[in-house]
Amino acid sequence: MRILHTSDWHLGQKLLYYEREEEYRLALDWLLETIIEQQVDLLLVAGDIFDIGNPPNYARRSYYRFLSQLLQTPCRHVVITGGNHDSPAMLNAPKELLESLNIHIVGAATGQPTDELVVLRDAQNQVEAVVAAVPFLRDKDLRVSIAAETFDERQQRLQLAIRQHYEAMAQLVQEYVPLKVPILATGHLYASGAQTQERQDNIYVGNRENIDASHFPEVFHYVALGHIHRAQEVGKRSHVRYSGSLIPLSFSETKDEKSVYLLHFQQDQLHRIETIPVPLFRRLKTISGDIEEVKLKLSRFASDENRRLTPWVEVIVQTPSFIPALDEDLRLFCQGMNLELLKIKIDYAYHSLGEKELLPLPDLDEMDVDEVFLRRCEIAKEITSEEKKTLLKTFQELKEWLQTHQNDPV
Repeated sequence: MRILHTSDWHLGQKLLYYEREEEYRLALDWLLETIIEQQVDLLLVAGDIFDIGNPPNYARRSYYRFLSQLLQTPCRHVVITGGNHDSPAMLNAPKELLESLNIHIVGAATGQPTDELVVLRDAQNQVEAVVAAVPFLRDKDLRVSIAAETFDERQQRLQLAIRQHYEAMAQLVQEYVPLKVPILATGHLYASGAQTQERQDNIYVGNRENIDASHFPEVFHYVALGHIHRAQEVGKRSHVRYSGSLIPLSFSETKDEKSVYLLHFQQDQLHRIETIPVPLFRRLKTISGDIEEVKLKLSRFASDENRRLTPWVEVIVQTPSFIPALDEDLRLFCQGMNLELLKIKIDYAYHSLGEKELLPLPDLDEMDVDEVFLRRCEIAKEITSEEKKTLLKTFQELKEWLQTHQNDPV
């Protein structure tokens, strides 16, 4: 059996207000061609299908177009789980209809582990694979708050609850072990040891590491993870992996080679994991230096005409002082070049009062929502470390509630 693992499509994502519809069309077309060429039997998508809970219409069209085209390929089964960016209600809406087409959707945990158990059967109704299709587990899915519980105690109970959830799924799949078929699990979380350069929201409060790779029960022959955008194995366990995002989602991901994993199973034996690189449809490039260096690098970069889509460029000008009309100057300089200048930043420093060291100026574009919230708390008043954790916990719970209920009727 051939199984393809992908995740973190983030359909509908914008980069600094620029739409990425063409990139996603090319990426999904490539994925479809790969499934046909590699004769894939099962497609696993481990969360974050969409970038926001209420994605634009083109993102929805791309999703359903891809699923409908899959029906004409050798791929017999599809298992899709929800991520922290997905709306469970939206993903689950066509659940029954898609299931009749062997496309299984698990948008969110329901409280019943059996709802996450997907048993895949062939044309003769024989079991050929089993998937513990675990979606992103929200705080409310894992525990009930305890009065007077400290932040650290909450975090420890959360991590324990994640382990217990996978142990419960392991118990459910035990009866299929004698059948000698692939037994798989999915997850959308931060596993200990995963490496990433890009800024990504912590999906659980406190320690970013939600589970160790060794905590996934041994009954699973492969664990398909999502959330981290860099493809990698975790904790030196080759069968526990992030496939990474399908396209670069920010300028910080430009050094990551995007890929999907193709698993080669013979009955219940995982013989080989093949890394298939995803073509780069649009180049994202960061160019930095003083103003003259930046212009020279822009000219060199624009001289390469062998690109499918116009590259998007972020410029960081390093200067000790303010440069008048810098934005206008650089945009005029780039006119007619084979690139589009998305963002211009000035990298300079100022002296903190009473201190000699140079401190960087804060840049809201480089801070996630939680960091901005904590900075605002610090400005408002002096707060202790424990108070900061409690405020952040409350703020994240509010964000999660808003995301979950954003599609509710008014």
